[in-house]
Amino acid sequence: MTSTQGVCYTFEAAIEMAITMEERCYRAYLVAIRTVKDKSARSILIDAAIEEVNQKHQLEIALIQGNIDNMELLQQEVPMMNLDYFLEQKKLSADADARQALAYIIHGKKEGLEFYEKLTSGCSGAPMAPVFQQLAADESKNLQKLEDLFEEHFLTEN
Repeated sequence: MTSTQGVCYTFEAAIEMAITMEERCYRAYLVAIRTVKDKSARSILIDAAIEEVNQKHQLEIALIQGNIDNMELLQQEVPMMNLDYFLEQKKLSADADARQALAYIIHGKKEGLEFYEKLTSGCSGAPMAPVFQQLAADESKNLQKLEDLFEEHFLTEN
């Protein structure tokens, strides 16, 4: 039995795992906020950290209520540009700019999406698979917004 299979048995275990994932992302953004000096980069990271707090809060409410009905999630994942493949992934330094901060966040969201997709796949056929599928869909929606923002501000047409 793999570790991902064990979370398929109860709603609580599935949501607890998702809360842990959101907390890890929040902590990574918090470290980055404390590291970077650029005002616009910090602002982007602060927005991302606040979004993680909000997602974690929604998951905590779902845990209390025993369902994810309170979460406004998509039923299907949305298409991605997969910018993470083109953007260098690295730890942010104090001199990171807004472009580097946004790339860092895109990589974090992509890792979150892959996390939920792996759990969905590992729980295929189990009662918790739809929960992880919904969480993956929400993460893909957030990732798409970030990619659109990156494209709008940092990808220029010739």
